[in-house]
Amino acid sequence: MEKKGMQQVRGTSGDAGEVQLRISIFGPSTRFLSGITYFTIRLSNALVSIGRIDAILFRHMLPKKLFPGWKRVGKTLTSECFDPRVKVHEMLDWFNPVSWMNACARARNTEVLILPWWTSSVAHMYLFVQVFIRKRRFVVIEFHEPVDPLEDASLPLRMYARVSGWLVRTLASGYITHTRYDRDLIVQRYHIPAENIRIIPHGLYDQYAHIDPQKAKNTLAIREEYVILFFGLLRRFKGVRYLIEGFEMLPHEIKKQSRLCIVGEAWEDQESVTKAHTSPDRDRITMVDRYVRDEEVALYYSAADVFAGPYTRESHDPCAVCHIAMSYGLPVVASHTGGMIESLGSYEGVWFVPPEDPAAIRDALVNIYRERGKRYPVPESLRWDRIAIQWREFLIQGLETR
Repeated sequence: MEKKGMQQVRGTSGDAGEVQLRISIFGPSTRFLSGITYFTIRLSNALVSIGRIDAILFRHMLPKKLFPGWKRVGKTLTSECFDPRVKVHEMLDWFNPVSWMNACARARNTEVLILPWWTSSVAHMYLFVQVFIRKRRFVVIEFHEPVDPLEDASLPLRMYARVSGWLVRTLASGYITHTRYDRDLIVQRYHIPAENIRIIPHGLYDQYAHIDPQKAKNTLAIREEYVILFFGLLRRFKGVRYLIEGFEMLPHEIKKQSRLCIVGEAWEDQESVTKAHTSPDRDRITMVDRYVRDEEVALYYSAADVFAGPYTRESHDPCAVCHIAMSYGLPVVASHTGGMIESLGSYEGVWFVPPEDPAAIRDALVNIYRERGKRYPVPESLRWDRIAIQWREFLIQGLETR
């Protein structure tokens, strides 16, 4: 790269000779709390080690009642916050072009735009920003989902997502996925050259308190000694119904000492909710059908003896909830499918099972029961400081080759 270009990359403060970047990260605010919100906060906080970060957040991301969890929009459910060094601008409204112009003004002095992709509902705002300030900036699409399952199930939404997504991707300069599996899906579906996509793992969600397991069980009024946890939004592809069937198949001597906790807001998977309430073992199943606060997250993970992720396919979300489990050192039962293999492959405490196989889930739970109480080392490669180094290398390379 020419000397003049490298001076533009160096930007702000920092040690002599160290490249400091000016980065704008877009994402949902805590008003629309989800895994993407937590990721936006953790990534922003990690990247302050490499430059100046502006977090430009969606204040009104889409019409409220189109959000499946609309009843909790705006409620304070998390204590997670941005590093004081991150400049936070909660300003984007889906219906207000003035807010899009203000976002452009905030991002105009940055070199890098990071745009997470998980829903086409934000595409029109991304396109506005890309068109007006894309020139001479490195625009990165960070894929959480190649396509949202709810959008893919509706023809009008699927067509809108296809067109708007194509425009957003076309105006981008670089692409990030968290696994090779997702990269290959994106290459196949969107015909983006594989060499233009960088794979950077998802960092650990290690911000939750670790509570004495027995104290956590007592607080949750759990008397059983073996606690099996599913955590996260209930969606059909997450395979909770197979977990319930596997639990029902446990040997009587183990089952009478076990409790299955299914914790998470039910979206389209009402079948699993019904199945839990009508199960012959329903007195040993705890169903928490709501989005829980951070304090409760810590309680359920601390009380758990095993985490179950019986997904029928891969998505970004299992990465997040399984990464919480890894931060607690919990054994994890996970489907041997898609990026789950990569996300958990470096973790010693994983039991892979075939998808949609209750008997295999039962067998894994039985084996873990025999070793209950065992904890596993946290993969150092998934620490956020390591993740930030990989982002730094990718962004500098992208800026140099613009």
